[in-house]
Amino acid sequence: MHRGKGMKFVGDSRVPSKEFRKPNIPKDYSEYPGKTEAFWPNFLLKEWMIGSVFLIGYLLLTVAHPSPLEGQADPTDTAYIPLPDWYFLFLYQLLKYEFASGPFNVVGAIIIPGLAFGALMLAPFLDRGPERRPSKRPLPTGFMLLAIASIVFLTWESVANHDWEAAARQGEITEEVEIDTADPGYEIYSAAACISCHGDNLEGAVGPSLIGTGLSAEEIAEIAVNGIEAGGVQSMPPSWDGSEEDLQVMTEFIAGLEAE
Repeated sequence: MHRGKGMKFVGDSRVPSKEFRKPNIPKDYSEYPGKTEAFWPNFLLKEWMIGSVFLIGYLLLTVAHPSPLEGQADPTDTAYIPLPDWYFLFLYQLLKYEFASGPFNVVGAIIIPGLAFGALMLAPFLDRGPERRPSKRPLPTGFMLLAIASIVFLTWESVANHDWEAAARQGEITEEVEIDTADPGYEIYSAAACISCHGDNLEGAVGPSLIGTGLSAEEIAEIAVNGIEAGGVQSMPPSWDGSEEDLQVMTEFIAGLEAE
């Protein structure tokens, strides 16, 4: 038998032919004019430029509006009012309620958040239908609306019930000033009722700091005699019951205190 005669070659469909094999290498970008561009340097340069703009803008924002800082933490200060970041305010407010605070702290700190996150993990199993419209998915839509309403309400309650003025006073950073305790003005101050609210070193306690107030001696004397009333509420009652001479000596001493 001669070669090639009487023999038939049968192709195996399981072995793909080279003519019909799809290449694994994508086409060159030049085959799509106007739709693609070279990664280097065109695309990468644009990415770097956009990233630089955002980075410079962020740096300028941090310089123009630095992060708010408070005074040094004092673990012995039981009057300090803590406040978490805004995205934790709803949990902060939750811990204020009787059913989630005190002896029931575990309810507000672990059980209720655990149930919420557990429901979030079970969401794919509660609704396995192909429907995507919210109106056709009542169970997950209801859970979502309930969660959003609860977070918004608790956050609003936390903001509305927080004493922002007291928080601003307690967080003020006051420079340490060397107080001359032998000064006649300080002796009058320490003997009066002022020291119980403004501290031994006039750094502030229940009341604000008296260092670097920017007020004149006459203005300080007016406050000491008549107090301060804001919004119909007496934020500082009249506290002076001494002589005019002692008041003048004390107010001149306080007016002369400036932060270094």
